Amino acid sequence: MSEPCMGRRATFVLAATLTLGCGAEGEIEQPTPLFGNVPIEYPLHMWDQDMEGETLLRVRVGDTGTVDSVEVVESSGYASFDSAAVAGALDLRFTPARQDGERIEVWAHVPVRFSKRPRPDTLGISTSPGR
Repeated sequence: MSEPCMGRRATFVLAATLTLGCGAEGEIEQPTPLFGNVPIEYPLHMWDQDMEGETLLRVRVGDTGTVDSVEVVESSGYASFDSAAVAGALDLRFTPARQDGERIEVWAHVPVRFSKRPRPDTLGISTSPGR
């Protein structure tokens, strides 16, 4: 029996850059994604239609490493992809960002690529202070 859902996860590219706000004091150590299973599922009906796209998200990574807010910065053009990206991003986990040894919250940009071509499970993020 075949399993149509195998491999139906969104893919990510790791290339983190950090953006600091004005007046930031010490260097910010960026959050690092914690991987197990990538929680963003490729919508089955889009998979079956060979549809692909990319949604750019802005997520707030709290000082405990959890995501508590998600915004769509750039839509893929498909509501199904955008909704799946937002829903899955809420389950992403990170090591928290730090500044001067203290955990801080930051905003991170996370591109979510829905593609049927296999890629390594990595996450691309760019961050800015969450204050």
